[in-house]
Amino acid sequence: MQFNEKTTLQEVMELSGVEDVLVKYNVPCLGCPMAKIEMQDLTIGQICSNYGIDQAGLLADLNAVAQKAQ
Repeated sequence: MQFNEKTTLQEVMELSGVEDVLVKYNVPCLGCPMAKIEMQDLTIGQICSNYGIDQAGLLADLNAVAQKAQ
């Protein structure tokens, strides 16, 4: 799987090992009760935009995890 800005948080969370990457970038959605409800709609692009997260770096690290999983 190749992650991009339109990938949903739910799709990301289906891959084992991504939690460490999300924590590294301080993605607040992991502990947010609302995110658990909206996970299928929240995209990486929206999360990065809303919280000032380095989208390119986050996607690069997520895609590295995905590549190792293949």
